[in-house]
Amino acid sequence: MTTPLTDIYTDIRTLAEQFESVFKQGDAASIAEFYSDDGMLLPTGVDFVQGKPAIKTYWQHAIDMGIKNVRLDIVELEQHDNTTIEMSKYTLSDENGKVVDQGKGIVIWKCEAGHWKMHRDIWNSSIE
Repeated sequence: MTTPLTDIYTDIRTLAEQFESVFKQGDAASIAEFYSDDGMLLPTGVDFVQGKPAIKTYWQHAIDMGIKNVRLDIVELEQHDNTTIEMSKYTLSDENGKVVDQGKGIVIWKCEAGHWKMHRDIWNSSIE
């Protein structure tokens, strides 16, 4: 499958804004839908989190711990056919806007059935 080269920055930035909005609503099931069917999280200090049900559980736990907002700042995007590599910075905050964590990450996006989905999502904190 060949994906037409579009303004990939606009596409991924729009998805990032939607992710931020859904996260703010505390909707872990909808967060999981941003990922491919065999999507995987690779968070620090935890084994692989694979598949939408496990991803939903992971993000629900984060929400339950008090993380209410996520801000994603795209630093770099590189498209290769139906795959896009994103390097970004993130900020996690509580309901009062207090920063809980911030750091950097890489997302490998896959275009599935015409829709960009997060396939691999890895990040680590910049806070010591």
